[in-house]
Amino acid sequence: MSLINTRLFSFSRRVCSHIGSSPIYLAPDTKYSITTMRVPKVIRKGNKSLKLSQLIMVEGPKGKVGLEVPDFVKVHADENGAKINVSVLDASDKIQKSMWGTVRSLINNNITGVSEGHLATLKFVGTGYRAQLEQNGKFVSVKVGASVMQGLHVPDGITVKAPGPTSLIIEGSKKQQVHLFAANLRKFHPPEPYKGKGIYVNNETITLKDKKIK
Repeated sequence: MSLINTRLFSFSRRVCSHIGSSPIYLAPDTKYSITTMRVPKVIRKGNKSLKLSQLIMVEGPKGKVGLEVPDFVKVHADENGAKINVSVLDASDKIQKSMWGTVRSLINNNITGVSEGHLATLKFVGTGYRAQLEQNGKFVSVKVGASVMQGLHVPDGITVKAPGPTSLIIEGSKKQQVHLFAANLRKFHPPEPYKGKGIYVNNETITLKDKKIK
């Protein structure tokens, strides 16, 4: 009976992700360093704890970004220093295996951020909907159907440009910070499904619905 419940639709063996073992290529003007944190951080992960005791700093033309990683993560460069590899002490451990690919992706995002930068574009759709920069680019003011102008202060490390009254370009070295700020601006008026009005992030699209008839 147990064999029937676990029967697979294919006879090929399960293929696991190899993101963690994939090398990360460094740009010529990008460098990194690893230091041991004086005061490690301990966070809970289920019924176990995760100790963040290492700090990986990545520096490039676009800035400098730090990442706190667990003590079981090992990062080493090749002989030419053109690429780095990420590994864990025990790949059979469930937590270490789950964090392997995550840490590798975060390091890769940081390297891309300090060398090329991360972008998020906002498009304002609707009659009279617009955005403008104030306080020398430190404040984003938006008009999206409300009776008053709304807006947010631009966090440190982020640059906002307004190529037109209905579009914004957000740029920064931290991918999470860039997309979080874009998401917070979108909250002022998420795209609505009947007329399509709202703030669209990147290549976001929605499916329009028919109007409700009473």
